[in-house]
Parts: sequence; C-alpha cells; structure tokens
Amino acid sequence: LRYQSCCGYSTEFQPLKRVSPSDLKRGTGGRSSFNGIVATVFGATGFLGRYVANRLGKIGTQLILPYRGDASEVLRLKLVGDLGQVLFQPYHLADEKSIYKCLKYSNVVINLVGRDWETKNFSFKDVHVDGARRIAKIAKEAGVETLIHVSALNADPSPEPYMLKEGSKWLASKYAGEAAVLDEFPDAIIFRPSDIYGQEDRFLRYYCSVWRHNLKFIPLYKKGEATEKQPVFVSDVAAGIAAACRDRKCSRKNISSSRT
Repeated sequence: LRYQSCCGYSTEFQPLKRVSPSDLKRGTGGRSSFNGIVATVFGATGFLGRYVANRLGKIGTQLILPYRGDASEVLRLKLVGDLGQVLFQPYHLADEKSIYKCLKYSNVVINLVGRDWETKNFSFKDVHVDGARRIAKIAKEAGVETLIHVSALNADPSPEPYMLKEGSKWLASKYAGEAAVLDEFPDAIIFRPSDIYGQEDRFLRYYCSVWRHNLKFIPLYKKGEATEKQPVFVSDVAAGIAAACRDRKCSRKNISSSRT
C-alpha cells in the first residue's frame, strides 16, 4: 500500500489502492478542488439525490450521475460541481453492463434508488431488492471501497398491520433490500431516515396540497391523534451521507433517525 500525506492539508495517512496521479487529492478543499473521492450516485435525480450531489460537489467530489430517460432531465445537476467534475451516464436498473459502466472508476457508490408506489414496469421487489442487490454485487466485483445504501426507518420483515391487513409491503421490501445489499457487500453502510422534509418533498406537500386547501381540512387517520411523526430535514440527511463518504473507518453501520 502507498500512502498520501500533504503538510497542512491531510490530517492523517490514508491508504491508496491505486497509485494513479488522477486519484490523488488536489487543492486545499472546496468546490474547485478534488478530495480524492469519485462517487457514483444512483438516484441523483430524485428528491434526496439532488441534495446529496450538491453537498458532495461542494467539497470537491468527482460525481458520476447515472440517469434513465432523457438526458435533459439531469442537466441542471451539472451545476452541483466544478467544471469537469460532474459526469452523466445512462443506465437501466436491470442491465448489469450499464451499471458497471457507471461505477467502474468510483471508490464510493451511493444507492438512493427507490419507489413510493409500484408500477407495471417496476415493483417494489424489482427496485428495492433486486436492483439494490445488483448494484451491491457489481460494486463489490469492481473493487468499490465504500457502498452507502439508503433504506427507510421502521423497515421490517413483518411490519405491523395498521391500515393494511398485511402490513406495509413497502417497508418489507426495504428490509429485504438491506439484507440483499449486506449479502453482496458485507461492509455496506445502511442509512435509515424517517420521513424527509424539504423543498419539493412528498411529506409536507402531501398534507398541504391544493385540493386539501380547497376542502378546508386535512384528512388524517384517527384525527392524527394516533400517529407520531419525527421527520428529518433533507439537508441533514445529505450531510450525513457526505460525512460517511469521507470517513474511511465508517463501515458496516446502520445509521437511522429516532424510531417513532
């Protein structure tokens, strides 16, 4: 192993698996520097993904942002990093070759891919379990150092039934996804955030949408008296993910919000 150290810049020796000059830190930190992290962010076009990409770009991370559909939908993310630091790569969650192209040069992979509802093309299992397993498997084979997988608070193999007789299929699939990821990448870091709020979220906007304003009331289960929520701010989640990317000692941990 070779080590990188720079007086006044690096606070500790860090092992390098590759010795290419392009892998070394450059600059004094910040957006126009390179901090040594090449991160692939799956799901960067989503609500949380935009904040994660922005946070990483500010600290000099080179970003590879996979996308589906039209490239024009991700062009606004070009601004999260400095010139040449943000790259886009088309992919499909069921195509292993396209996934490999997205992460073969990365030392950090972040999986934010998720669905709030099922469609005819993607079920919860397709996205939360099979897709997560596929990304973890390929990341391990490609020699990725750090894998961060974002799950959900209260993920459980047998969620308690409240409004649904069989419990939440979504939470069950999230738990199965965690197990699949750890099976393929044992040192993966699992994030379990609660409901996330922020600009363009699906939490506050859900309860305060236009039609609910028109009704003059907000329908809540048992008037809201039987429900407890402890949401987390999206920027705080993004900051936590960015910190995990920089901490090479952070591995095989479950990081979650308070359980409510």
